[in-house]
Amino acid sequence: MNIDLIQMKRLMRAMRRYDLDEVELHEGTESIVLRRSPRGGDINATGLVPISLSRPSQFPMDTGARAAASGVPVAVPIDPDLLTVTAPLIGTFYRSASPQSRPFIEVGSTVQTGTVLCIIEAMKLMNEIEAEAAGTVVEVLVENGRAVEFGEALFRLRPSR
Repeated sequence: MNIDLIQMKRLMRAMRRYDLDEVELHEGTESIVLRRSPRGGDINATGLVPISLSRPSQFPMDTGARAAASGVPVAVPIDPDLLTVTAPLIGTFYRSASPQSRPFIEVGSTVQTGTVLCIIEAMKLMNEIEAEAAGTVVEVLVENGRAVEFGEALFRLRPSR
């Protein structure tokens, strides 16, 4: 994926302008993810966390784990075999039915088509988000109680074969 400095600056301005926390770019089998730092994090003058761009084959297997441990997000390749569950509406993301309840699913959970993955509250209505395919939960991408945008990635699933 060829992104020059001008394109990168445009993306960074757009993220800041529209208050986006994450942008995913896909081109063929290559992809990158840009994530903004949480408030109070290690940010530069643009308000964005510095990231590295690279082809997926150049990323070591533990890049995501190292990024999570360090607290500094990086561009992480997305496995093309994974299904990404996105938010079908704008609202507040909840992993469980109530604060005292266990989450609907965890990383490693096996889900069937129709399994409730989370709830998105919009205008005081609780909308259950269901799995559209059977598989195993590989990633939970959103923090409980956080506002989500239409089309924002929520989970990644490895489909059952």
